[in-house]
Amino acid sequence: MKTIIHFVIKEVQQFKRDPKMFGIILIAPVIQLIFLGYAANLDVENVKAVVYDQCRTLTSREFIERFTSSGYFEITDYVSSYNELEKKLNNGEAILALVIPRDFEKNISRKESAPLQAIFEGSDGNQASIAAGYVQMIVSKYSKLIIADFMNLSGRKNIPAGSISAEVRVWYNPEMKTRNYMVPGIVGLLVSLVTLVLTSLAIVKEKEIGTMEQLIVTPIKPYQLIAGKLIPFTILGLISVIIVLLAMRIIFEIPVKGSEAFLLLSAFLYILSTLGLGLFISTISKNQQQAMMIAVFAVMMPMIFLSGFAFPIENMPQIIQFISYIIPLKYFNIIIRGVILKGLGFTDLWFEALTLLIMGATILFLSAKRFNKKIE
Repeated sequence: MKTIIHFVIKEVQQFKRDPKMFGIILIAPVIQLIFLGYAANLDVENVKAVVYDQCRTLTSREFIERFTSSGYFEITDYVSSYNELEKKLNNGEAILALVIPRDFEKNISRKESAPLQAIFEGSDGNQASIAAGYVQMIVSKYSKLIIADFMNLSGRKNIPAGSISAEVRVWYNPEMKTRNYMVPGIVGLLVSLVTLVLTSLAIVKEKEIGTMEQLIVTPIKPYQLIAGKLIPFTILGLISVIIVLLAMRIIFEIPVKGSEAFLLLSAFLYILSTLGLGLFISTISKNQQQAMMIAVFAVMMPMIFLSGFAFPIENMPQIIQFISYIIPLKYFNIIIRGVILKGLGFTDLWFEALTLLIMGATILFLSAKRFNKKIE
C-alpha cells in the first residue's frame, strides 16, 4: 500500500511540474462547459420571415401583425415577387416565407375560406417543424377570432356544450429550454475527456520518454503500477465533476435536485470505464498522437453519438439501439439527467448504477490484464 501511495504522490508532483496539464484538467472543463452550454441550444425563439403580401389591405396587415407580436417571428423584408422570395430562402435570409393572396380580405368578408401559403426553408427539419407549429398556432387563433366576431355581429349565441379543458403542466423543465437538458449531459463528455484521453496520453508518454522501462525493472508490481497511475486520474476526474457542477449552478442556474453523493458515486463508477478504456488504448498505441486519434475517433465519437447525449436513442435504427447498450456514457447520462433535473436517487436509478459498476469493473479488469502482459 505504501508503494502505491508513493507512486500516487509521484504522479501528483509530476502534474504540478506541468502547468499545461493542470490547466487542461481544472480550467478547460469550465471553458468547454460555457461554450457547449451556450452552443447546444435547439430552441427556436426568433424565426426570420419574409412576407409577400399580394392583398395589401388593412386585414392582411392586421394578420401580419399577429406574427410580429407573437414574439416568435421577425419580419426581415417584404418582397414583391416569387423570385425575390425564393432568393431570400436560398440565401438563408429567412426560414419562413408567408404569401397572402389578393383575395384574402375579400374571402374573409364573404365568410369564405381564405387560402394562405407558408413556405419553409426545411434544410434544418427541427427548426422548420417548430416554426410550422408556431404558424399553425397563430392561424388557428386568428380563425377562432374571426368566427367569434362573426357570431357577435350576427347576434347569435353560442350553445353551451360539453368540452374538454386540458391543463398543461411541464415537469422537470418548466421553461422547456434545450440548454437545461443538454448541459447536464456535457458533464459526462468532460469527465470522459479528462479520464479517458489524458490517461491514455499519460501512460504512452511514459513509454516515449523511456521512464516506463525504468519502472518495469523496479520491484514495483504490475498492479501497483496500474493503481498508482489510475488513482490520480480518478481523483482529478471527480474534482472536474465538482467544478463543472458548480459552474453549471452559477453560470446556467441549473441546480442539482437529487442526491449529490449518489451523483459523485455514479461518476466514480463511470470513471472506472473511462480509465479502463484509456488503459487499453495505451497498450495499443505507440505514441501520443496515435493514442489521441484512437481515443477521440474510435471511442469518444461513438460514445457521443450513441449515448443519447444529443440524439434520442429511440429514434435510431434497431441495430444501433442494440449497440448503445454497451456504451457506458448512455447509462451515466440517464443518471446525471435524472439526478439533476428530476431529483431521482438510487432507488430509481439502481439498475443504471449497477450496469456502470459491472461494465467499469469488466473493462478495467480486461485492460489491466492486457497491460500486465505488455509489461511482461
